[in-house]
Amino acid sequence: MAFDGITIAGIVKELQDKLTGGRIYKIAQPEKDELLLTIKNSGGQVRLLMSADASLPLIYMTSQNKTSPMTAPNFCMLLRKHLQNARIIEVTQPGLERIVKFELEHLNELGDICKKYLVIELMGKHSNIIFYDDKDVIIDSIKHISGMVSSVREVLPGRTYFIPQTQDKQNPLQTTAQEIASIIKSKSMAAYKAVYTSFTGISPCIAQEIMYRAKVEGDKSATELSEEELNRISDTFVSLMQQIAAGQFFPNIVYENKQPVEYAAVELTSYAKDVTKQCESISELLEQYYAEKNLLTRIRQRSVDLRRIVQTALERNVKKYDLQLKQLKDTEKREKYRIYGELLNTYGYGVEPGAKSMEALNYYDNEMITIPLDETLTASENAKKYFDKYQKLKRTYEALTTLTQETKAEIDHLASVSTALDIALKEEDLVQIKEELIEAGYIRRKGGTKKERVTSKPFHYISSDGFDMYVGKNNFQNDELTFKFATGNDWWFHAKGMPGSHVVVKTNGAEMTDRAYEEAGKLAAYYSQGRGQDKVEIDYVQKKQVKKPNGAKPGFVVYYTNYSLIIDTDISALRLADDK
Repeated sequence: MAFDGITIAGIVKELQDKLTGGRIYKIAQPEKDELLLTIKNSGGQVRLLMSADASLPLIYMTSQNKTSPMTAPNFCMLLRKHLQNARIIEVTQPGLERIVKFELEHLNELGDICKKYLVIELMGKHSNIIFYDDKDVIIDSIKHISGMVSSVREVLPGRTYFIPQTQDKQNPLQTTAQEIASIIKSKSMAAYKAVYTSFTGISPCIAQEIMYRAKVEGDKSATELSEEELNRISDTFVSLMQQIAAGQFFPNIVYENKQPVEYAAVELTSYAKDVTKQCESISELLEQYYAEKNLLTRIRQRSVDLRRIVQTALERNVKKYDLQLKQLKDTEKREKYRIYGELLNTYGYGVEPGAKSMEALNYYDNEMITIPLDETLTASENAKKYFDKYQKLKRTYEALTTLTQETKAEIDHLASVSTALDIALKEEDLVQIKEELIEAGYIRRKGGTKKERVTSKPFHYISSDGFDMYVGKNNFQNDELTFKFATGNDWWFHAKGMPGSHVVVKTNGAEMTDRAYEEAGKLAAYYSQGRGQDKVEIDYVQKKQVKKPNGAKPGFVVYYTNYSLIIDTDISALRLADDK
């Protein structure tokens, strides 16, 4: 995805329709690089968000308000002084540049009509909001850029405003089909890359879309394209530009497993229709897309501390487990020492004093065996020495067997917590995970701190055939679903041999369809450690066959008979219930 020139063209079209003739009623600066304008027009009141944030520059209309600081920043105060009640004359975009320009009309202190311009440049780390007069003299900007920072252009009060020409790109709105074909053909790179590096406002996503519509392999070298392929590309390109120039936009978001992964202001025909969602406007698209993206980002940030605790404990236990396995392997020779001791007691009477070894028939396998001896000891003393070694290794083996099982259970538990952190979509989903880590002793509960209220609930999906399917988000919810919510004849699903959610399908006495089994299997595969795999093996069984051993970790169960299926992790076609 990219906030490219075509997306900005869509935004400008919306702003022209909604804001032209409107008056600026309120000006706020919620963040240091952000403005929120409230504009009144004949249709009512509209809020316009403008952000020059280096990591995520944006502009769109929104219904959401934001809390402003108690003391307005200087740039905000300056705009209020000049632009309070100013009328928006025109909203424009130069070419397909990532620039939006507002022409504003207001009254000065003497009551004379004056023109001013407010420009937002959406150019990554070079993004800025600049305020200048009708003589192109900068009055102020939300970011001050001196000559020490940029050799291309200073953005300071008193300097002349101009659009810097930093890239040798063509304006696609003013380029003919023949020129497009010639430019692409001259590039020694992949065809789709030749498109977005040669023309202003075209993102890699749109370049790939042009290739798809033209039925040309985007990764094919531009120099190897046939004349027919070049013609198809240039004709498709021109057709798309005509659509944009006419203000015909198709805001849509592409989802992958319920998460937004791409968006565009034109229809992305390269994606299947069932994974795309059309929006009413570009503003709605941007607000929805980045709200969902920001939610996921915020959850990842909020879970950083929990992830670090889990990862540290996991690494420590894995190291301990490897060492225990190595020590356990060393105890494998214990039976050999026992046999040495028994054979010495049986045949040792014939060993001469000072002998360094003894050969004897091993009556366990009827083969001759050579037993090393300590020449300073008698045969019976050597036998006792071997029996002592055997007993010591036997005790070590018994202790390590228990310890390795405990360590492996701890590793499995931590891996399941890590998977639960990956599944978490809301901040309340983290509450139970944190509580689980507190109960496991990985986090110390602060003195006087009460147990947090749990509001997180399992995912609730409805199968194509109408069956209710529930997915635990963490180990506590897994236990709750399996042993308190599910009844004996409900069906239970889980990814085989890996951490993951318990999936319970409520049957209410009805017989499940093959499709319902497959969809429940997809849920178990997606909400597991195998999410990124093409196929995952799923165990499924009626709930009455699932047992929880005494003292087992949260989420741990056993079952001794089950069915299996191998399924993909694509749940894009599954529907979440309204109570999610």
